[in-house]
Amino acid sequence: NAMLGDILLNEGKASFSSFLKAIKEKEQKEKHKVEEGPTTQADDLIHFRQLRSNAAQGGDIDLDDGSDLARATGGGAGSDYSSELSHVYQLSGFADPVYAEALVTVHDYDIVLDILVINRTHDTLSQLTVEIATMGDMKIVERPQTYTLGPQDQTTIRASIKVSSTETGHIFGTLVYENAATGEKGYINLNDIHMDIMDYIRPAFCTDEVFRSMWAEFEWENKVAISTTISALVEFLDHIIASTNMRCLTPFDREAKSTFVAANLYARSVFGEDALVNVSVEKKEDGDGKLAGYIRIRSKTQGIALSLGDRITSVQRALPEAK
Repeated sequence: NAMLGDILLNEGKASFSSFLKAIKEKEQKEKHKVEEGPTTQADDLIHFRQLRSNAAQGGDIDLDDGSDLARATGGGAGSDYSSELSHVYQLSGFADPVYAEALVTVHDYDIVLDILVINRTHDTLSQLTVEIATMGDMKIVERPQTYTLGPQDQTTIRASIKVSSTETGHIFGTLVYENAATGEKGYINLNDIHMDIMDYIRPAFCTDEVFRSMWAEFEWENKVAISTTISALVEFLDHIIASTNMRCLTPFDREAKSTFVAANLYARSVFGEDALVNVSVEKKEDGDGKLAGYIRIRSKTQGIALSLGDRITSVQRALPEAK
């Protein structure tokens, strides 16, 4: 009884005091944080990429487009060559008569495909085009045009796809051409392009009251069992936060030695959709010391819940990248 009384009166009080201290420090940081200015001014022009001229679509810089202007001056993500290489997808094989690869540029509400097509034969190919189809909440706005390619010639075909919600999607298609000399038609099935939900998720902040209200309101839930090789609680939580591009709303002591962690994560998509995640993980007190528990995801739409669940399932087994 004396030991239990000491735990309830002294250690419980100390833990609650440290919890209140962490909340107070967090409120002070939020209070002193400089308010960010508006990302777009009221008199800024609205650029429609689908209505640009053919010269600008061919790869030339359009100085009326803000993204092209930032890339020309060396600013913004458009000047990062390594990030562009990570969004290049090989669509056909090197042994195919026509080689194709696509550079995928993800904007907030649409996806632009710049498909490089190379004629590897010694014949002229006519009526060459790429027939694209999508799976998910995506719609093709601008279909690729038809081209004629000479021997060993190449061209770039552009397609535009509209995205209306946050969910994992697939882009697949077929390259169709006709041999101008023999009149024989050829078809090449292209590799799928997998669109990642992380391109649309942004970390956001909300109060605990708003989080609980949305948690009770949202009807779609996805429950993922924790199965990982990571043995540290804080390291696993940081790995999930970084992999899902979310913000942790629950303050906790990173230096405390505990056998469990419960945290709420929150993010918002570019379409204004909310994503709620609750991580409940404990460290087993047996010989192996593995982590166990569940990660629950709630959202108003089914697409976010399923896509985030697939993302967490795929990354939780991997070790976090060394910084």
